[in-house]
Amino acid sequence: MQAIGTIYLVGAGPGPADLLTLRAARLIERAEVIVHDGLIGPDILTLARPDARLISVAKQRARHTLPQEDINALLVREALAGRDVVRLKGGDPFIFGRGGEEAETARAAGVPVEVVPGISAANGAAAAAQIALTHREASSIVSFVAGQCKGLSEQDWSGLAGKGRTLVIYMGVSTAPQIAEKLMADGLAPDMPLAVIENAARPEMRVLRGLLAGLPDLVEAERVKSPALIVIGDVTARDDIAVAALAQEAAQ
Repeated sequence: MQAIGTIYLVGAGPGPADLLTLRAARLIERAEVIVHDGLIGPDILTLARPDARLISVAKQRARHTLPQEDINALLVREALAGRDVVRLKGGDPFIFGRGGEEAETARAAGVPVEVVPGISAANGAAAAAQIALTHREASSIVSFVAGQCKGLSEQDWSGLAGKGRTLVIYMGVSTAPQIAEKLMADGLAPDMPLAVIENAARPEMRVLRGLLAGLPDLVEAERVKSPALIVIGDVTARDDIAVAALAQEAAQ
């Protein structure tokens, strides 16, 4: 009977190879098959062994190389053929990475699966921008939400952001107007400070500061593109650069 391979759901962190965990780097170096997202940096993929098969399943808004169901089937098929598979994801596999769906599919097929955590996009972006998601004087609660979730207008976001809280929004660039409207409708002050972090931890990273009411204009004027995170809360206004940027925003 042919041996079954293992599926490793590996978090690649925010981008640079030196932010990988040691476990992630070692698995990439030995994997026979690597199924990777489009945001995985080329320096990470160069760690793969010369004969490894690299399969891109890059996702972009309104266009997927492979539907998620097909990715699940691909992982199981390769493992059942006796190959160890690294499913390489930006950030952490279990934070908006669909790792839960892939792990469930693997278990249902009788395939061994291991999850290797990575530095999440929220942690990586906040650290690169030197924004502390928690701060004794500003925030003791952090919430993560998806900005492209279905039924956005019907969800209750009250209490997710405000005094003593930090809100991190993934995948929110294209829905920035709806996000600002939703948060203000649910009670958040229009002058709540925020930061938009584009290409976190990469050489081209930008940190843009503003206020909640001005979020749509900020994203449009600066032509913000994914990958980008929106961080909302007083923690984004705790340095001189942030204070100056917010004062300029308020004066406009």
